[in-house]
Amino acid sequence: MFFKTIHHVAINCSDYQKTKEFYVEKLGFEIIRENPRTTRKDIKLDLRLGSHELEIFISSDAPKRPTYPEALGLRHLAFKVDNIEEAISFLNSKGIPCEDIRTDTFTGEKMTFFFDPDGLPLELHE
Repeated sequence: MFFKTIHHVAINCSDYQKTKEFYVEKLGFEIIRENPRTTRKDIKLDLRLGSHELEIFISSDAPKRPTYPEALGLRHLAFKVDNIEEAISFLNSKGIPCEDIRTDTFTGEKMTFFFDPDGLPLELHE
């Protein structure tokens, strides 16, 4: 197999300050680089969490994310946590609300969702 691991996931966001505050200051991602791209009228923000990267393209002109029915493409990002209750408490302390904890039908593991400033669903999975 040629593939070794997932290098990064790319998402689109609309507000530079809100996005940076959410992912860097609240969630604790590390900034790798920030690159304004004048020809595309956006900012490319590369972040790291552990050994994985999140590539964010920020443009106020990006169309809104469809909700229901869900569109093709990225559905959500999921983060593995050791203790979902502690993770929810941490997010709540940062002003980030979470949905109620539920059990994944197929794995039997605890999970919940919270959302980034543009409404992208983010999952906690214990």
